[in-house]
Amino acid sequence: MGHQVNKHLGSTLHDNGVNFAVWAPFAKEVNLLLTVEFDSKKIPMASDGKGYWSVDDVDAKAGQSYLYEITTPSGEKLKRNDPYARQLTDSDNGASIIVVHDFKWGDAEHFSAVEHNKAIIYELHIGTFHRPDASTAGTFYTAIEKLDYLKSLGVNYIELMPITSMAQSYGWGYAPNYIFSVEHAYGGRRGLLEFVKACHEKGIGVILDVVYNHFFNKTDLWQYDGWSENDRGGIYFYNDERGVTPWGGRPDYGRAEVRQFILDNVAMWLSEFKIDGLRVDSTIYMRNSDGSNDKPELDITDAWSLLGEINNLAHKINPNALLIAEDNSSNPGIVQPTTKDGMGFNAQWEIGFPHVIRDSLGITNNPDQPRLDGIKYELDHTYTGNAFDKVIFSDSHDTAANGSVRLNEAVTPGNAGSVFARQRTLLASAATLTAPGIPMLLQGQEFMQEGAFNDWQMLDWAKTGQFAGIVLAHQHLINLRLNTFDNTRGLLGQSTQLFHRDDANNIIGFHRWDKGGPLDDTLVIINFDKVRLQNYELSLPDSGEWRVRFNSSWKGYSPDFHDTPTEIISADDAKKASINMSEFSVLILSKD
Repeated sequence: MGHQVNKHLGSTLHDNGVNFAVWAPFAKEVNLLLTVEFDSKKIPMASDGKGYWSVDDVDAKAGQSYLYEITTPSGEKLKRNDPYARQLTDSDNGASIIVVHDFKWGDAEHFSAVEHNKAIIYELHIGTFHRPDASTAGTFYTAIEKLDYLKSLGVNYIELMPITSMAQSYGWGYAPNYIFSVEHAYGGRRGLLEFVKACHEKGIGVILDVVYNHFFNKTDLWQYDGWSENDRGGIYFYNDERGVTPWGGRPDYGRAEVRQFILDNVAMWLSEFKIDGLRVDSTIYMRNSDGSNDKPELDITDAWSLLGEINNLAHKINPNALLIAEDNSSNPGIVQPTTKDGMGFNAQWEIGFPHVIRDSLGITNNPDQPRLDGIKYELDHTYTGNAFDKVIFSDSHDTAANGSVRLNEAVTPGNAGSVFARQRTLLASAATLTAPGIPMLLQGQEFMQEGAFNDWQMLDWAKTGQFAGIVLAHQHLINLRLNTFDNTRGLLGQSTQLFHRDDANNIIGFHRWDKGGPLDDTLVIINFDKVRLQNYELSLPDSGEWRVRFNSSWKGYSPDFHDTPTEIISADDAKKASINMSEFSVLILSKD
């Protein structure tokens, strides 16, 4: 792809055997330890004098395991896994496995995900998403069983939390052991290939969460060939203060071989696995050693340029790839093109959005700030003038954990399925699916999963029946967001304007449009308060009859909702209208 320092690292199976190559610049000697039946065969590897060691045409086959034995200058012998291993026998203390690239994609190979303004993302953790019974854990194969459900919901992108070999199987995934190897407990490399293929066959793209801001300290990468400075990480890491993060050692983004390592990983996901996008974890901790946006003296310029290369490479492989940064939602350069000195991401996580939703609902206590300030900011805010350069959500794995809980649990602790929790969860989802941005749902949000996000509690799929009306409401919202019935085209458009704000009653109204006119102009009116509105007067953007396309208080969504049935809202020649709304509810309107 034009970025490689050495094109053939790792194990490469071919007609005449297997080639092996590894980067270990300070090694005195390197041997391949190849498992043959129950014994290990030692095969010397040759140095090219530039830090690389290799041996070609080894008599080996797919499925055999291997390690590298590295002799340090002091004579110590280290057994190391292959950093490029596509599979491990075990995530913690296993060996590397030779794999064959023989997967049959069929028509799924030519899948093209939807345009970014039509993206509906569903954040999913393989380990807790679905399992058939209590005696097993979630895998790629059990997740495939629920793809029809996600398709019917309207999801067209799944964002997988990290699935590479991790320090603890079924963990969150943000402490990766080996970034080229897929977690064995989830179904391994083959399982991920089957999952992506199945998603593509359903018309669903796959975004993968990748972690390049740190590598876990207790892996073979740490002091890989025995060398280090300041007792730090060695060849893959910064060996000064830049090498420290809260979670592990920071890779040396200025070292060509480490840049190759990360870029090769990007290329693998998009080429071998046909992944449709990446969400790069904590880019702020890549580009600044303190994770700060206001300490330029701690900026790591090598990380900025590497992130630009990541995006250029990904878009070269797949021009439609959706590249998302988790940053701090304040630097527009994250989503500006690399030709304009930006990083080139398509969007970044709007980390403040879920907190704004909680503020507006009165879940958080912030008496010094009007509750609607944050909502107004988010409706007005883009980074580049593109309404879809941010990913918005009312819950994520972060906001629903780390000492916090899911939004519905926060509303009525211990009774996360209460009518109050249902009202506000539905309001939050409606705001997410109508505001400018790429909307994302957290797994189980649409059927009122309780508690906090964790890596051990499986989703309770019985709740899809218990709260079938709330699931139906999400289906309706997604249909409107995607303009499925050609009556809310404005939700796919670039333009947003606030037309009503009432801080006394916590009511806000905004207008979304593409080109404008009937079936395009879309109005969203949200009552963020516990007071029911009768004959509430406000001005709409235009006179005439506006049809109610969605009313979150409809009893079809929940029989104990306080329904305010209205089909048409009429605005007079002065654009004045009168409406009725239930507490904590949302109306979506457009003209016939």
